[in-house]
Amino acid sequence: MNSRERILGRVRRALADAPADDTPIARDYLREHGQRTAAQTVDLLAENLADYRALVHRTGGEGPAGLIAALLEKRGSRSVLVPPGLDEGWLAATGVTRVADRAESTPHELDRVDSVVTACAVAIAETGTLVLDGSPDQGRRRITLVPDHHICVVRVPSQVVSSVPQGLERLDPARPLTWISGPSATSDIELDRVEGVHGPRTLEVILVDEA
Repeated sequence: MNSRERILGRVRRALADAPADDTPIARDYLREHGQRTAAQTVDLLAENLADYRALVHRTGGEGPAGLIAALLEKRGSRSVLVPPGLDEGWLAATGVTRVADRAESTPHELDRVDSVVTACAVAIAETGTLVLDGSPDQGRRRITLVPDHHICVVRVPSQVVSSVPQGLERLDPARPLTWISGPSATSDIELDRVEGVHGPRTLEVILVDEA
């Protein structure tokens, strides 16, 4: 008998005379914390994204093309990775070389790309989280994990929810979900912050007002 079997045997013996209880456990969790208007929810998203050191930009209904072009120019990007279903108009104002999202691309090839632009599936205000689900306008998961600069476009208010439970209702658990709360960062036991270990060091979020 190995250690695992001994431990499980002790657990079974301890529970042998415990009464069976099939009563469902009530999970009356709050679906959101406080009451907010749609505008206030978007403001909370922007605040929490910034708190996680994401760079937040806002633009009106004319679309994000001019802003994306300006951000790529400011970054000095010479190439941008583009998911196959990305809105063509979003890159209409920039002449930066476009790199297609290809299954055969190696990590080294992706690492040589300067920037990536994607949409998102949903944005969660209370946690400052963007969720990508691999849809055509978001591309494969790895294209937002290898390049060092990620621009993510969020349509507001339609893609913004208050809480994680509300966000989960919009997502398909069978899809490859990537949850992003700020640029990649981790800390060691001495709380020294290191960025870029498992994702881009720079995350820029464009909130596009649909109104």
